[in-house]
Amino acid sequence: MSTLKELYGKTVKVVSTDPTDAGAEGQIWYNSTSGTFKSVVASGAWSSGSAMIRNTSTAGANHALGVGIQTAAIYAGGYSPYTNKTEHYNGTGWSSGGDMNLTRITSGFGTSTAAVAAGGITFPGVVGNQAEEYNGTAWTTGNALGTARAYGTGSGILTAGVFFGGSTNGGDDATVGNTEEYDGTSWSEQNDLNSARKMLGAAGKGSQTAALAFGGDIAPITGNTEAYDGTSWTEVNNLNTARENLGGAGDQTSALAFGGVTPTASAATESWDGSSWSTSPATLANARDSQPTIGTSTSALMVGGPNPSFPGGWVEEYNFSATVTTGAAWSSGGNMGTARYKIASANAAPQDAALGFGGAPGALDLSEEYNGTSWSEGNNLNTATRGAVGAGTQTAGLRAGGFDGGPAEQDNTEEYDGTSWTSGNNMPANMRLGAGCGTQTAGLAFGGLSSPLNDKAVEYDGTNWTVGGTMNTGRYYMAGFGIQTAAVAAGGNSKDDTEEYNGTSWTSVNDVTSGNTQGAAAGGILTAGLFFGGTRTSIPANTTITLNYDGTNWSTTASMATARQALGGTSGGSSTAGLGFGGYVSGGPGVANNTEEYNGETTAVNVKTLTTS
Repeated sequence: MSTLKELYGKTVKVVSTDPTDAGAEGQIWYNSTSGTFKSVVASGAWSSGSAMIRNTSTAGANHALGVGIQTAAIYAGGYSPYTNKTEHYNGTGWSSGGDMNLTRITSGFGTSTAAVAAGGITFPGVVGNQAEEYNGTAWTTGNALGTARAYGTGSGILTAGVFFGGSTNGGDDATVGNTEEYDGTSWSEQNDLNSARKMLGAAGKGSQTAALAFGGDIAPITGNTEAYDGTSWTEVNNLNTARENLGGAGDQTSALAFGGVTPTASAATESWDGSSWSTSPATLANARDSQPTIGTSTSALMVGGPNPSFPGGWVEEYNFSATVTTGAAWSSGGNMGTARYKIASANAAPQDAALGFGGAPGALDLSEEYNGTSWSEGNNLNTATRGAVGAGTQTAGLRAGGFDGGPAEQDNTEEYDGTSWTSGNNMPANMRLGAGCGTQTAGLAFGGLSSPLNDKAVEYDGTNWTVGGTMNTGRYYMAGFGIQTAAVAAGGNSKDDTEEYNGTSWTSVNDVTSGNTQGAAAGGILTAGLFFGGTRTSIPANTTITLNYDGTNWSTTASMATARQALGGTSGGSSTAGLGFGGYVSGGPGVANNTEEYNGETTAVNVKTLTTS
């Protein structure tokens, strides 16, 4: 019997720890610690993606235009209810794009910066032939389709696209096989699909002459697959699972089909190798139907779908690689000893060394510390308070202002050394429901309900407070994060404004994309902030939405499990390891004591132990 050395001139390496880079794919080694042979192998899997902005209102979660690649996609239009909103996905989170001219169900083809939306249904159920083009920022009206229809789909790019199938009245009795090509200006009629149908899946990224159409509804639901060569359609091998309103990705030689309705919601994924479909062991975590055509056969995105039991955003990512992606997520931590809301927190503290103090109902003097697993009672504040400003860390905390639960607003300051609270010099004036950030020796407090500080920043040097720059928008009940010379104020009472502070003055920047959000928590630094929870006054309802801030733009990430406002929170100097605790839960237990831990997306090589089976 030949040895590996004789066959390939290589020996099996002996290591005590497994390699951590994807370059080890296909290599075999012996792990002396575990006493096993191992290798890195590629495999396909779905993982949770960041929630869409529209998830918080359930607007337009289905029958929308979804095109692009996994790291540069858009989702536009849709219904339940009808919407004209556009959202961009960058591989991590969602941000707002330009509104469509029409509020409608729609589909099409293209990329995130050069897309075409064609046909669809406008409220209250009118099937149309209108087309729009998107340049990554704004939509403009283009020439109309030759045949008005809804629930078709497409392939290709803005200047060389093809649109096919659909229904002329939206129903099963009027499905069509019409195929039209688009050259960036005009539509031209081509040969029809062999099987007229609606809500079909598609693949054929970047190609007008090599599209793939599969599944759909021809009453009944079908698994029919057809290939387009730029002139005519040819029947090829069917899907293994017949379904409609399914997602697709890839091209005519290597494609994916996923989700859909069979007629029940499906989680199945199938791979196309250019001649036949095979069922993948990778299934969606949440069975649902939607019709995006985003990504490739190794990197796809499932967006949307009417599945209200899926808390967190109707988004999943598919990756086939030697690395395993674990999506960002919130998980349960230990409960606080005392349930409360309007709680202050040391928001510069890390996730496993948090500090929460004060709060309501009434006004509390309680102080608790978190070690990453459980909360423990610490020495009490000297003054009971709620709605105070918090800053610093667990061993060097800062509490300023607040409300005593009766008639008196507060201006007093306390410092925490990890054991006890001691009184410091008072603020220049009362501050209630303001926000803060920074450290015990370089702290910052701003805004609030009380005049004259409701539009001011006040700076703390460890001994004294001084008045700093005036905010552009005075407000209270907002969130803050950062340091004294690079801070962010976000949201507030009926506000979606964001401002940045440079230690001297405030500058208005991009608005919070969750809308008018008050009572949220936050942490991090100016270029890596985390903003979560609160109540959206425009809906109104408490929210689970979580946003990342990169110093310029807001984008969504994984949503919290519990919608709440007036919670405590921190993420230290990071946007990848946050903590939310306490708060007020409307329509539920009311005052809360539960804790959630946020961890950002991670990747790791897919190491497998080799066996004889």
